[in-house]
Amino acid sequence: MPDAALHSAAVEPLAPVFREWTLPPQRAGARAVARLVLSNGGGATWRSRGPDGLQVSYHWLDTHRNAIVWDGIRTAFPRPVAPGETVSLDVPLVAPRPPGRYVLRFDLVEEHRFWLSEVGVGTLDVEVVVEPGIADRRLAVVVHGGADARTTAALAAQEEPLVEERPAATAHLVAGAEPAPDWSRLLLDAHAEGWDAVGPAVVAGGGPLERRRAGRALRRWAPGGRNPRLDAPLLLPSLVASLVPGEHDGLPAYEGDGLFEGRAVVRLPTRSGRRPR
Repeated sequence: MPDAALHSAAVEPLAPVFREWTLPPQRAGARAVARLVLSNGGGATWRSRGPDGLQVSYHWLDTHRNAIVWDGIRTAFPRPVAPGETVSLDVPLVAPRPPGRYVLRFDLVEEHRFWLSEVGVGTLDVEVVVEPGIADRRLAVVVHGGADARTTAALAAQEEPLVEERPAATAHLVAGAEPAPDWSRLLLDAHAEGWDAVGPAVVAGGGPLERRRAGRALRRWAPGGRNPRLDAPLLLPSLVASLVPGEHDGLPAYEGDGLFEGRAVVRLPTRSGRRPR
């Protein structure tokens, strides 16, 4: 949307003038592209040198102006921008997690040196409502390996009923798995928070010796914590519907073998005293 020109209060040579901006709806954890029009109101030419030099970027702040995400994606200038010239840029960005009210602050950075706002140069602040990562709480389930009475009963007892059509996310299980009653709710909560793929904790059944052996076998697949960079495949994932092969940040398609290698992932811990999920 157009906005009145916001002039930097700084003296030359650094004085960007933000003239217009367009921002699509924001969903937690999702990528989008903003359109930014700004002019060089200072006395020095703006130059990007690949990943170095002057870059356009952003910060996500809370409503009290505390930084939530400081280092946004960098966008280089396509050409040198001389004093008095105007340039239009497509600025890719990733919305913060969880959903809520934020301030998106567009800023310039002299890479490896300083942010312009740190030396008194003005920014463009936009108040943004970040919506949940999924529009609808609709979870479908695919069970691999045939029918199993225990799995069927556990799915029928879910806190949030499962759907067969128009799911926002699809979870994968193997026959014999018994998800806890809150499994569907926890998966949908995590997707709403902005995670594209969610992996449950896997707890083996049987006697103590069987559980120990299974635990050792599963350990290599389960790096712990809320880590968006996986170092091992993900077991029994739940994936948002937008995960299409080749169309979502390099995430591959699920191939039905119980394993998934992805990027944006949260693992839900197993609670003591609860059935395995």
